[in-house]
Amino acid sequence: MYKTKIDLSDKVRRSVVVILNDRLAEAIDLQSQIKQAHWNVKGPHFIALQDLFGKISNVVLGQIDLIAERVTSLGGTAEGTVAVAARRSKLKNYPMSITSGRDHLVQLSTQIAAVGKAVRSGADDTEELGDKDTADLFTGISRELDKYLWFVEAHLQAKE
Repeated sequence: MYKTKIDLSDKVRRSVVVILNDRLAEAIDLQSQIKQAHWNVKGPHFIALQDLFGKISNVVLGQIDLIAERVTSLGGTAEGTVAVAARRSKLKNYPMSITSGRDHLVQLSTQIAAVGKAVRSGADDTEELGDKDTADLFTGISRELDKYLWFVEAHLQAKE
């Protein structure tokens, strides 16, 4: 840990950094899965879904940056390589064989919901540790993920 004048104990900062790096891994994994869908979606709603997936990917990319910057501001090292993310992420692997818009929507809704749940848990855990700022960061991220989960699920709820 690097020295900082942030008024959280070294023990708290170390614990929070572990939580942040776990969420960082999942965010990196999620963003790459969203790009997989963006690049490979096929079907009658191709352009709408490709645009939606591209927008969500950009949002998650911003969240990745916020999480990594919080790690380093606390004196930790952001562990954000693809190799580390692959080892640490708890997300299920994205199926390489799917192409239909509906299949991508089902898969992404599951993954976005899983990351949202993990981020909310991170908010609770960091609040309990006394780091309200990280808890607030996670709350903002979960709120954004919930919004985009709604956008994805709206396509699945349509009666066609």
